[in-house]
Amino acid sequence: MNAKPRTPRSIDHLVMPVCDLSVARERLTRLGFTVAADARHPFGTENCCVFLSDGCYLEPLGIANREECEAAARAGNVFVARDQAFRFRRGSDGFSAIAMTTDDAWADSKRYTAEGYSAGDVLEFSRDILLADGTSATGSFRLAFAADLRAPDFFFFASQRVVALPSDRAVLEQHENGVVALSEVVLSEQNPTDFQYLVQLAADEREVEAHSFGMSVETPRGRITVLNGAGMRGFYGVEAVAADRGLKGEALVFRVDDMARCRRHLERKDIEFTERGDRLIVAPAPGQGALFVFGE
Repeated sequence: MNAKPRTPRSIDHLVMPVCDLSVARERLTRLGFTVAADARHPFGTENCCVFLSDGCYLEPLGIANREECEAAARAGNVFVARDQAFRFRRGSDGFSAIAMTTDDAWADSKRYTAEGYSAGDVLEFSRDILLADGTSATGSFRLAFAADLRAPDFFFFASQRVVALPSDRAVLEQHENGVVALSEVVLSEQNPTDFQYLVQLAADEREVEAHSFGMSVETPRGRITVLNGAGMRGFYGVEAVAADRGLKGEALVFRVDDMARCRRHLERKDIEFTERGDRLIVAPAPGQGALFVFGE
């Protein structure tokens, strides 16, 4: 682990399966987020994204057409196949994947294959999105997938924006709860270092911070942390199931510009939360498949 760090990848977005986009939209709006218009993928899924001013975003992912999804999975679409597997095993609300930025998904796919972590073929697609001013635009994307067979409930992928959507998302990046950035993504596993190489590969980062509760890898846009049962209990009050092995998506930690403002918003919207140290923790709920943690 003394090798020189390579070119660390930023977190691009987080995939969060939901049972129904309307439920996710209502929940996320109550939490104080501005939610973008619904958008369809050409393989049967749909989303309603939450964009943050640091450049990353949340992707609540719903099923628009089950038959299209099943056909896409049978045809080798890794994104849809993994989503279907997650819903079968873990339910329809959760946190299933981290997408990392890349300028060359084909090179990443080769890198994953060489290290024994490729999850399947590269996926290329285009989709339309409705912009805040009422106009629409088309974006094209290329995805390369990395996973460990011992972790069927979580995966990583490199996301290349071949034809980027318009970058002016200022209106969508303003949130009533004061969230300005993603600080940390928290996964769980009873022996975190079992998945150290997968996390390092996805982030393209050699340096790892190891501690008694797990490990962390820094990226230019948010930290990826894997905690054991003691870590989840100590930091978040969550009791992990010891026999439930493999990576699990657990929590998103957000940075807010004003904690008092965030607390007032949650109280005004009757959102239950607990306080641990200087952070506010909101438990998962329908449309919100992970812990949401707010701090400065």
